Amino acid sequence: MKPNQKNAPRNPARRSFIKGVATTGAAAVLYPSVSRAAGYVSPNDRPVFATIGLRNQGWTITSKSFKFADFAALADVDANVLGTNVEKTEKAQKKKPDAYKDYRKILDRKDIDAVMIATPDHWHTKIAVEAMLAGKDVYCEKPLTLTIAEGKLIEKVVKQTGRVFQVGTMQRTESDLRFLQAVALVQHGRIGKVQRVTCGINGMEASPVIPVVPVPEGLDWDLWLGPAPKVDYRALPELREGYGGGVPLFSNAHYSFRNWHEYSGGKLTDWGAHHVDIACWAIGASDTGPSKVTPVEFSLPVEYKDGHPVVADQYNAATSFKIKVDMPNEVEMIITSEGDNGILFEGTEGRFFVNRGKIAGKPVEDLKDKPLPEDAIEKVYGGKVSENHTANFIEGMKARKQPISDVWTHNRMLEICHLSNIAMRLNRSLAWDPVKREIVGDAQANSFLSRESRKEYQINM
Repeated sequence: MKPNQKNAPRNPARRSFIKGVATTGAAAVLYPSVSRAAGYVSPNDRPVFATIGLRNQGWTITSKSFKFADFAALADVDANVLGTNVEKTEKAQKKKPDAYKDYRKILDRKDIDAVMIATPDHWHTKIAVEAMLAGKDVYCEKPLTLTIAEGKLIEKVVKQTGRVFQVGTMQRTESDLRFLQAVALVQHGRIGKVQRVTCGINGMEASPVIPVVPVPEGLDWDLWLGPAPKVDYRALPELREGYGGGVPLFSNAHYSFRNWHEYSGGKLTDWGAHHVDIACWAIGASDTGPSKVTPVEFSLPVEYKDGHPVVADQYNAATSFKIKVDMPNEVEMIITSEGDNGILFEGTEGRFFVNRGKIAGKPVEDLKDKPLPEDAIEKVYGGKVSENHTANFIEGMKARKQPISDVWTHNRMLEICHLSNIAMRLNRSLAWDPVKREIVGDAQANSFLSRESRKEYQINM
C-alpha cells in the first residue's frame, strides 16, 4: 500500500478543470468526447476519483468511469472485496489504487477530487456529508437516503459547501434514452391530460429464519453496521447466483441488506428510486410531493408492533404491495409489486409503457407520422445528453453546476417511497404536507422521518 498522499502536491494542469466558470442555462452543459468527459483535452486534465463501497454496483460505476477519471483509491470494509477490486482497477487503468478499510483516509487526501459511494444505504448520508465537508464532489448510488431527514441534511450541506452531487439514478441519462423519450411524450401532451401513472417495481421473497453464524473472514462487521444498531451477523449457507452472486442467498448483509429496514427500504427504495423518479419528472412533480399515501394492500414477512418488526432473524421489508399516491393535478400514482417492471403512463388520449428494454404503445407508434420536435429530448435533459451518468457528473464538476440527478429532485420523489414504507409499517394512510415536508397530524408516523445513529458513528459536522 502506498503512503497516505493527503499532502501530495497538486498538478495545476490536471486540476484546472475545477476552475471552470459556472454559467446558467443549457449552454453551461459540456458534452463528452469518445474517450473522456467534455473539456478534458489531455490525460493531465482528468479528475481523480475514489470509490467507497465496491461490491456489485460499486464496481459497476467504477468500471464505467475509467474512461473519464483516474482512480487513486478504493475503500471497503471487506478485505476480500477490496483486494479483488484493487486488482481489477490496476489491470484496467495500469496503475494500482491505494486501498483502505476506513473511508475517512480517502477524505483526508487533498489529491482526490470526487468520491463515488456505493455502500449499503444506511451509510450513504454520513459518508456523503463528510465528503462534501472535506471538499469532495460526490456521486452516490440510489436510494440516496435511509430517511427523509437525511435527505434534508444532504440538501443543506450541498448548499453550504457548493459541491457538485450526482445521484446514481442513471435512467435519467442511459437506457438508450427510452425514459427521456417517455418524459418528452408526456410533457408534449401525447397522452392528453395525465390521469394515472403506474410504477411496477416487483416484490421480493420472504426469508427463512436466518441463524447467527461467525462473521466471514475479512469482513469488519462492526464497521459494516456503522450507524445502524449493533446486531449479530446472520446467514444461511446457500449462495446467491447471478448478479451479486457468491454471497449467502439469505443474510443480513451483502446483497440482502436491501430486505431489512435497518439498512434499506426493500423494493420501494430500490427499484422505486428509479421508476418513481421518472414518473415524477414526467408529470412535473419533481419539486413537490404527494398529498396522501395509502397502502391499498400489502404483505409484510414478519409481525410488526408500533411500526417495528418483533423478530430480528428474518427479512422485514414488504414482500408485495399496492400503494396509491395522490399527486398534484389529480394524478393518481400506483406503486405495485405486480405486473411488468416499468412505468405505465395513462391519460385522456392514450397510454404507453416504458422500461429499460422497451417503450411501447400507440403514442409511441404515432411518432412515425408525428415525431417529437428534434430538440425534445435535449429540452427534457437540459442540453445534449451525456455519454453516460459519470460523464454528466464530470461535466457538472467542470461547470460547477448540479448534474441531471440532483439531490433536490431525488429527495422529493424518494419521499414518496419512504412514506410508502412508513404507511405499510403503521398500516394506515398518511397525509403529507409537501411544503413543510412532514406528515400531517400523526406524531407517531413523523417519528419515522428520522433515525438515530450509534453514538460512535454519528455524522461529523
